[in-house]
Amino acid sequence: MATTGTEDKRFQARQVTRPRDQVESQLREAILDGHFAQGDKLPAETELAAQFGVSRPTVREALGALVSSGLIRKIPGVAGGSFVNTVTPDSLSQMLSESMDTIVRIGALTIDEITEVRRVLEIPAAQWAARNRTDEDIEVMRSVVETQKSTTLDDPEIPTYDLRFHTTIGRASGNRLLEAFIAAVHGATHPAQFLEVTKPVAQKTVRQHIAILAAIEDSDPDAAGEAMREHLDFVLRYSHSR
Repeated sequence: MATTGTEDKRFQARQVTRPRDQVESQLREAILDGHFAQGDKLPAETELAAQFGVSRPTVREALGALVSSGLIRKIPGVAGGSFVNTVTPDSLSQMLSESMDTIVRIGALTIDEITEVRRVLEIPAAQWAARNRTDEDIEVMRSVVETQKSTTLDDPEIPTYDLRFHTTIGRASGNRLLEAFIAAVHGATHPAQFLEVTKPVAQKTVRQHIAILAAIEDSDPDAAGEAMREHLDFVLRYSHSR
């Protein structure tokens, strides 16, 4: 005896996706499920087209979407092809920074929001750096501080020095994801560019960097966190809106 639609719950209406979306979805899942490891080469477009029963342009569009999302990269040439990206703190930071840069450039973030995110990321990073830093980390930070002490207000590299100091703290934290986020925030926003830099402000900033460095070198997490908090409070106080 036949049943009515209200009685039979075995079937549900589902949206039919485009062939390109199906190819993209299955390739994404295959990569994320580990069927293709980092650095592996995907099958050629012709092979994928035959496996999926779609045209090469459809496969090419799907691969382009995976490139845009940072999951794969395409290398031209005879020995080229589509390769699964190797995710490192640097590559992750680059992807995050590019996305954040778009938001910043259209004016969707304020310096207050940027600084608040920095508090969330960089105070714990300073504390962890005090526990996990290496002698090499200390040398890099010390080198940056020495450069900052001798530079002038018209030095165009001031944001670069600030970037290097804070990203080194991220690396010294020992947490690669935290390192990537800190590098992305600094790489996209260059917080130093918002500072109303006068000689007293510049001198105070350098002294704060020295205090942060000293606490990290002394392996004092509480002092390192507090020194970073004081620095970020100061940055917000003397920053101007974009």
